[in-house]
Amino acid sequence: MNPARVVFPVIRWRERELEAVWAEARSAVELGVGGFVVFGGRVSGMAKLVARANQHAGRPLLFAADLERGAGQQFSEATPLPPPAALAGLDDSALIEAARMTAQEAASAGIGWVLGPVADLDIEPANPIVGTRSFGSGALSVADQVRGWILALQGEGVHACAKHFPGHGRTTADSHAELPVVDASRDELDADLTPFRAAIDVGVRSIMMAHVAYPAFDPSGRPASLSYALVGLLRRRLGFGGLVVTDAMIMEAVSALGYTPAQASVEAIRVGCDVVLYPPSPEATVVALNEALSDGTLSEDRLASAIRRIQAAAEQAQLPPDDMVPTPSYDQALDMAAAAVCQLRGSMPVLHPGDRTRLLVVDDDRESTPATGAGPGTTAVDRGALARALTERGVEVLGEDDRRPATELIAAFADVRGWKGRAGLASSTAARLARLLDRELDATLVLFGHPRLADRFPSAARVLCGWNGDPLMQEAVAERLVRSVDE
Repeated sequence: MNPARVVFPVIRWRERELEAVWAEARSAVELGVGGFVVFGGRVSGMAKLVARANQHAGRPLLFAADLERGAGQQFSEATPLPPPAALAGLDDSALIEAARMTAQEAASAGIGWVLGPVADLDIEPANPIVGTRSFGSGALSVADQVRGWILALQGEGVHACAKHFPGHGRTTADSHAELPVVDASRDELDADLTPFRAAIDVGVRSIMMAHVAYPAFDPSGRPASLSYALVGLLRRRLGFGGLVVTDAMIMEAVSALGYTPAQASVEAIRVGCDVVLYPPSPEATVVALNEALSDGTLSEDRLASAIRRIQAAAEQAQLPPDDMVPTPSYDQALDMAAAAVCQLRGSMPVLHPGDRTRLLVVDDDRESTPATGAGPGTTAVDRGALARALTERGVEVLGEDDRRPATELIAAFADVRGWKGRAGLASSTAARLARLLDRELDATLVLFGHPRLADRFPSAARVLCGWNGDPLMQEAVAERLVRSVDE
């Protein structure tokens, strides 16, 4: 019985060729891991890597990816989607189609396990890590959307994962950087369980434990991922029999109690988790698991139970033949995204081909301090998609210093990002934005972030919400603003 089966290390493509990625992944396959969590790459290359890894292992491995915003969130040749908060404002058919597209494109890349949906409630304005990743603030409505998303995704043969149990929505700290503590009552926390109950009711295949402490459930101060009480709540009280997975073990929250990541991984398996996700060193984790087996800290029965669940999930994932690759549905995604763009204040400006707009950009992730999401999961951001999309639609885009008459747009970017350490805008970024709004009295503020940010800028006469700064949402704003001459 190889304890490496419960370890799921990371694969990061970083624009590399297949052979370079395989050379790195091969050692983990030979170590005996149960699967991988993947960031980046192309759909076609990923499918080849999965086939090679399975062949080399002599058994099916389970490949996972964070695809909360569609397969295009991670893979080129795939379709990006609006964030869950934006999808929540559309009709049920859009949500279901988004989940189906995600599953089909994930499967074509060899991904049998989608680490989504987010089942957390968006109930704390100071929360730095949930925000637009959530379907909303209402427990019952979020439960409905979580239920629909899981049914549609798993109906295509791909496993879903409800996260982050028992609810990350009340945190005011980022678990990537520290251990959040939620000092809510049992009654309050019980309400947060509503979407997870819905997920379990429709047969969700996996649930991710939060790296968050909940003293009302476990007075020891342990994060849920290392808590026998919290895993027991999930298993015994809620009756969940599927895969239980940790959040990424590179996150600083698991070190708050003095554990190394390898020691924390042992604790996670010991208390009832089945999968150790993204440990910084798979080798050190396997050594620690073997030592725990030898000294009796970890029982063979507990490890065997976890391995059985992982192997069953790997065998159950229904992946298409290599030559069955769905066509990316960008136009359909753009229609969804444009429909989700909402007017928060005032009237929406109308641009026509041949018009001019002066576009000013305020980017919280580039301009402010301290940390700007520089952790291991961070990728470069593209803030030029709005200007390109306007230009492609025949609108002349002027810079800040060009004072010719033009429709004024101020684009403010404030994405949810791990290791960012805050919600919304830094004070320095907010001050700059306020100065621009005071100077450009006729400007329309376009928020590529949470709609509640509009409350910080009451002087803005017109405010649109584009939800996040992905290129898809930037183009969606252009799609809504620009009309043909006869419209």
